[in-house]
Amino acid sequence: MGVGSDRIGVERNRESMWKGKPVLVTGAGGFIGSHLVERLLAAGAQVCALVHYNGRGHWGYLETFVGARTDLKIIAGDIADPFLVKEAVTGCDTVFHLAALIAIPYSYIAPQSYVMTNVLGTLNVLQACRELGVRKMVHTSTSETYGTARYMPIDEQHPLQGQSPYSASKIGADKMAESYACSFGLPVATLRPFNTYGPRQSARAVIPTIISQLLSGQTRIALGSLTPVRDFTFVKDTVEGFLLAAECDKSVGQVVNIGSGQGITIGALVTLIGTLLGKTVEVVCDQDRVRPEASEVMELICGNAKAKTLFGWEPRHTLSEGLTETIHFIEQHLHLYNPHIYNV
Repeated sequence: MGVGSDRIGVERNRESMWKGKPVLVTGAGGFIGSHLVERLLAAGAQVCALVHYNGRGHWGYLETFVGARTDLKIIAGDIADPFLVKEAVTGCDTVFHLAALIAIPYSYIAPQSYVMTNVLGTLNVLQACRELGVRKMVHTSTSETYGTARYMPIDEQHPLQGQSPYSASKIGADKMAESYACSFGLPVATLRPFNTYGPRQSARAVIPTIISQLLSGQTRIALGSLTPVRDFTFVKDTVEGFLLAAECDKSVGQVVNIGSGQGITIGALVTLIGTLLGKTVEVVCDQDRVRPEASEVMELICGNAKAKTLFGWEPRHTLSEGLTETIHFIEQHLHLYNPHIYNV
C-alpha cells in the first residue's frame, strides 16, 4: 500500500475515534480554534465551543461556517470564571484548551489581563478536567516561550525565557499544565506551535498585515523589524497536530513542538508575498510596530523531531501553498481588515 492508502486509513480511523465523542474547544471563536472546531465536526465529534462573551452575541470566526448544526453547542463566557469553565467541561471526553490573549504588543499595555486569562484561565480548565475525569486535555503553548534562540533548531529542551508579558504568562500556563500532570496524574499534553498562519487570522499577525495592505492597493507598506526569523506553519497542519496529540497516549505529560523546521526573515517573507501577488513592495519602518529591543525574539526555527517520533506529525503544506490559500481568503474578506491602521 502507498502513502495515499495509508493516509486514507488514518482518516477512517480518525472518523471512527471522534464520531459522536463529546469534545470541548476553548477559544473556539479564534483563528486556530475555529479551524479545529471545523475539523472535529468533519470527523463526527459532538463539539462544545467556548467563545468569549461579548455584548453583540458574536461567535467570532465560527460565524463564517457554522450555520444551524445539531452537533455543535456554543457557550459564551470568560475562561477566568471557574464556574462557567466547569460547566463547559462537564460531560466531555476530550478538552482542547486554546483560549488565550495572544497579541504581544497588547501585553505591554495590559499585562495583568494576560495573567488572568492565560494563567488563571488555564488553571480553571486544568482543575475542571481533574475533577471531572476527562480522558485527555490538550493545552496550547507558543514558541514565544523560548525567547530568542540559544541554539537552532529549537527543541523542547530549550530554556524558557519570558521576553514579553505574553510569553511570561504562557510559560506560567505551561508550568501549571506540567504541575497537574506530575502532581495529579492529569492526562494533559502541551502542544507548542510555531507561528501558525492561514485563513481567518487577524491583522494583528504579520502575514495578514502584509497581505491586506497590498490587496488594499498599497505598494509602500508599514511594518516593524524585517530581520527577525520565523518558522511559519499553515493552520491546517497545526490542527492536525492537535488531533494527533489528543489521539496519542504517549503524549501525556509531554511538551511537543509543532513547526515546519524552516525559517524565513520577515523581509524575505514580504518579498515572497509580493511575488505571489505580482507586486513590487517597498517597506517603511513604523516605530510603533517595533518591539522593545530586549523583548524582540530574533530567531525561531522549530525542532520538530519529537512530534514526528511521538505521533507521526509532519507539515503537509509548503509556505507558498499556505500563503496562496491565505491570500485567496483575504481577497474575499478584505472588508474585515483595517489595512490602514496598526492593529495592536
